Order: sequence, then structure tokens, then C-alpha cells
Amino acid sequence: MSFLDEMLPETAEAFGQMRNSIFKDGFLDVKTKELIAIASSVLMRCQYCVDVHSRRAVAAGAAKEEIAEAIAVATFIAAGSQIGWTNAYGESIYDKIFEKDKDEEDSCCCCEE
Repeated sequence: MSFLDEMLPETAEAFGQMRNSIFKDGFLDVKTKELIAIASSVLMRCQYCVDVHSRRAVAAGAAKEEIAEAIAVATFIAAGSQIGWTNAYGESIYDKIFEKDKDEEDSCCCCEE
């Protein structure tokens, strides 16, 4: 964060303090928090963050298999969210699309009066 360090040192310091207040043992241990950070980083598509949090997870005792499972969970959530958004508000978007297509089949723009 050298750019923030130079341009907005107070903001950079606050960000560092936030990180330090979160990534310590609490109700969740550091390893678990780093695994959550890896999954979140995958969802945010931040390769740098995946790299950093993977190294930190290993340092906190995570095995490669645990990191792989955290990534698999993120992948599942990403895939499921793509399915789930189609049923927003209790209505399937696909039903609406196909209903629209059916209406369009019943009419023709050049034949209407």
C-alpha cells in the first residue's frame, strides 16, 4: 500500500489497524480467519490477496488441503449465486424470458394493425 502510505498516511495507518484488530485470535483463530480471507479473496477475484492470505494461512498452520477446500467453498458460492439470482423476488427470470418469447411468437410486427 505504498501509494496510500505516501498520499494518505492516516488512511493507510487506519487500514493497518483494522487488519491488526481482525487478524488475531478471538472467537475464531487466525488460521480460520485466513481461510475465510482466502475464500473471500477468490470471490473478489484478487490474486494478490489469495497469495498473501494463503501464505499467512500456512504460517498459521493451515494445510494445502484446507486452503483447497476454502477455495472450493468460494467456487461453490460463486456458482450457486449465479443460479440463485435467477429466482430473485420469488420469480424465475427464465420463466419471464420464455413467457416474453411466447408472446413475441404470437405476434408479428409487420402484420399488426
